[in-house]
Amino acid sequence: MSREPETGNREPAELMPQVYDELRRLAANYLRHERPGQTLQATALVHEAFLRLSKEKNQPWKNRTHFLAIAALSMRQILVQRARARHAEKRGGEHQERITLDESVMSASAQGASAGQGHEIGGAAGGIDVLALDAALEKLAALDAQQAKIVELRYFGGLTVEEAAEALDISPATVKRHWTVALAWLKKELSPA
Repeated sequence: MSREPETGNREPAELMPQVYDELRRLAANYLRHERPGQTLQATALVHEAFLRLSKEKNQPWKNRTHFLAIAALSMRQILVQRARARHAEKRGGEHQERITLDESVMSASAQGASAGQGHEIGGAAGGIDVLALDAALEKLAALDAQQAKIVELRYFGGLTVEEAAEALDISPATVKRHWTVALAWLKKELSPA
């Protein structure tokens, strides 16, 4: 396994050019699953995440993979906050925002899934709502923080099995095993009763 060199405490402005295209692609994939008429664009989502990360003056960015994972998590938080705001505006939120947790949203290079094994969670082809996914991930984190972190890194960060293993300093086999268990748990948790 080739490890990325440690970069020390670099500023987001130094790391952003290295990951901008990848973050923009991830943001575009996230937004594809938003409701029609969505006003937030991928570029704006990446820039908002960058602004948030720029405020983190004492954050030690270890390397490109670490920065990418944190930036992707920031984009997830932005989408969840927007969904909560829309939910509050809708008085009961009968039109919840939907996303699909499946392999197609992750980077094309993400590996580790068996052939023919989909990663759709929630049972519905239309996906699941952002707020339910966020709540389920918080619940999973209370049960197994490492599994929740792997879902964040692979799904929201778009990291491969190997990159997630490196970021968490565990073996790729452990990432694959936890990923499979976490997806099964999330599918059950988010499926209609």
